[in-house]
Amino acid sequence: MRESFRDKQNRKARIAREKQESFEDRRKQERRKNERRQEDRRRERKSVEIDRRNSERRVDERRIEDRREEDKVYEDVIAGRNAVMELLKSSKDINKIFVEKGEKHGSINEIIARAKEARIVTVEVEKSKLNMMAENHQGVVAVVPPFNYCEIEDILDLAKERGEDPFILVLDGIEDPHNLGSIIRTAETAGVHGIIIPKRRTVSVNATVAKTSAGATAYVKVARVNNINDSIRKLKDAGLWVIGTDGEAKTEYYNQDLKGPIAIIIGSEGFGMSKLVKENADILIKIPMKGKINSLNASVSAGIVMYEVVKQRK
Repeated sequence: MRESFRDKQNRKARIAREKQESFEDRRKQERRKNERRQEDRRRERKSVEIDRRNSERRVDERRIEDRREEDKVYEDVIAGRNAVMELLKSSKDINKIFVEKGEKHGSINEIIARAKEARIVTVEVEKSKLNMMAENHQGVVAVVPPFNYCEIEDILDLAKERGEDPFILVLDGIEDPHNLGSIIRTAETAGVHGIIIPKRRTVSVNATVAKTSAGATAYVKVARVNNINDSIRKLKDAGLWVIGTDGEAKTEYYNQDLKGPIAIIIGSEGFGMSKLVKENADILIKIPMKGKINSLNASVSAGIVMYEVVKQRK
């Protein structure tokens, strides 16, 4: 049966419509595919960005942790040949000794030999690592446990064990580690039984102090107290005379009787003794000044007075 003209036109229109619909469907499908691909790319980029940020955060966290670890590891070190040698002689705990790589000369060989004899781990490292650990290390750094502060009673017991009148230094606000190190060094040679320092407004016994003391921190007892004035009262109760050094005192240090049980107070580098500490002292003495400069370095003042005590106790 022949197809009528109308049916033919309808068929053509249907075919054209179907083709158009099919084309539209393909376009929609293609558009959806493109949108999915774009969404996938956005997600991928976002994921990469998140991974990058996480990676950077982990790196930063590792750096912070490394710095904390370095601070923890290198906070308590003894640097310098004399200081490390004295530490080895004292038989105190040493975690590890780092020695600079290269040819060894002089006392460094004795340090290595003593460390080996004491079964202390010795590691050769580049100079840059030693520089990071301490200044003026002279090619050797010992990592040690935190400084072992004592109690005031331990200082008094040491004097009793030696059968001597207590000889104690009280440092009121010494902030320069070089001053503290020098004072500890002189105190060891002068036979001081111990040193008292406050927890606040003063330097603690650190690597610089240990090196400046030439290893004397291994031998001198140091008590770190919450309140200097409470400690002064405790010393008085134990029978000690507390003598403060002050530039305005009327008595020169060499005219004062410094025999018997005593505690000498040395004030801070710039301000001397604090007001209340000064008031709590039993006696005030001064070092006469003849020149134009009217003050001495704290460690020098301490040394002068300490050796006057040594002289009078002969």
